[in-house]
Amino acid sequence: MDKIKVYGADWCEDTQETRAHLDALGVGYDYINVEQDPQAEEFIKRHNHGKRQTPTVSLGGEILVEPDNEQLDDALRRLGGANH
Repeated sequence: MDKIKVYGADWCEDTQETRAHLDALGVGYDYINVEQDPQAEEFIKRHNHGKRQTPTVSLGGEILVEPDNEQLDDALRRLGGANH
């Protein structure tokens, strides 16, 4: 499976919830803090009609914007990355 990337910010509750959910599932991912990476911030703005929405999750060519746990689980199942 392609590496999952979570674009977010340390202060963002939704980002922290997404990371905690992936951690609980044992799913590996790269966390990119958009506060510290201007290119990452531009990436999420390009995928969110110019808005800085966090988290933005990239997995298997699919982009999820502020996904809830169910949306994340569905995307992982499509990739074959969730065992539930």
